[in-house]
Amino acid sequence: MATIKPFKAVRPTPDKAAFVASKSYEEYQKEELNAILAYNPFSFLHIINPGFKFHQHISGKERFNLVRNRYLEFLEDGTFIQDQEPCFYLYQIHKQNFTSLGLFCATSVADYRKDVIKKHEDTLEKREVLFSNYLKTVGFNAEPVLMTYSDNDAVKALLKDKMGERPLYDFTTTDKVRHTLWKIADERTITKLENQFKGFDALYIADGHHRSASSHLLSKSLEDANEEHNGHEAYNYFMSYLIPESEVKIYEFNRMVKDLNGLSKEAFLIGLDANFRIEKKEEDIYKPTKKYHFSMYLDGDFYSLYLRKKVYEFTDELSKLDTQILFKTILEPLLGITDLRNDKRIAYGYGKYNLITMKDSIDQGKFKVGFGLVPITIEEIKRIADAQLVMPPKSTYIEPKLRSGLAMYQI
Repeated sequence: MATIKPFKAVRPTPDKAAFVASKSYEEYQKEELNAILAYNPFSFLHIINPGFKFHQHISGKERFNLVRNRYLEFLEDGTFIQDQEPCFYLYQIHKQNFTSLGLFCATSVADYRKDVIKKHEDTLEKREVLFSNYLKTVGFNAEPVLMTYSDNDAVKALLKDKMGERPLYDFTTTDKVRHTLWKIADERTITKLENQFKGFDALYIADGHHRSASSHLLSKSLEDANEEHNGHEAYNYFMSYLIPESEVKIYEFNRMVKDLNGLSKEAFLIGLDANFRIEKKEEDIYKPTKKYHFSMYLDGDFYSLYLRKKVYEFTDELSKLDTQILFKTILEPLLGITDLRNDKRIAYGYGKYNLITMKDSIDQGKFKVGFGLVPITIEEIKRIADAQLVMPPKSTYIEPKLRSGLAMYQI
């Protein structure tokens, strides 16, 4: 049984929403970031990059305190307001041929602990602690955890009904993405949505494993320090964006490696032959089309690699995952890469034109070999999570990517 709750969002006034909303900080080139900070005083980027005001880079605890100050200033000058009653917030993202319609809500830390909220990625303790300390200092959460649920006609009907009402925000950003947000404030619809989600056995984290783990860590810390803890405090929940699994778009991460681990090209190809049927495709861009099938670019040529399934041993759901197969048959035994997260010899890329980018990088001598994969499916993610297994890092690039600053959860 999944628990969701409405919350009193802090959000921009309707006339400033388009100016406030920002992409993730890491998605901006330096020049674009500086231009926004210089010419858009309402951008949420001013809150998360408070050092701009002082013309210097600020980090650590000092930055956390300044983020809190900028956030309070946005409240004080009326850029942000807070709703007086708990609400759900329906948010639609539409770009070209991709649309997602999801629900901003508060999800339960208790569900996270009980594995009702299911994970498929490992987290780094250092990052968990860092972000937990950040949340404790700033007092708000502006980046929801993206979760999926099984498609449900009753939930879909409730959300579609709300779309007939006038939205709070409706604007298009310069990347040609349309953003529309509705507030769900009537108690009858709120109760219906809460009851519908009680019927779900699980919610699946698609993106935001560190954010959810940090919220769990913060909740435990604040609970231990609160002698009057009753389970209803804001820190018992964290903000999430829930979408039906059919509206998740999953892309692959390709892999590029800087050297052949001391092997000659010929010895490397012979090593591959133990687990793969190899076909040379020459210079044409070659993309794999199905599971257990990889493309490889090496020394100016593309190859197709077909897994020899009679040789490879499938032991559990993780062993069936293409990213795990690539790791266990090539990256670890042949190329000597044991730490996919931290080894400096391996890099990852995603995107529509990534095979071309991969080829260019190898042709320029930045890397020696590259591997292309097909995207992992939502069904595979769910099977991994249900089995309480962990996927290799950079197994999925998931959309939608949400704009920050449209709804914030006060802790």
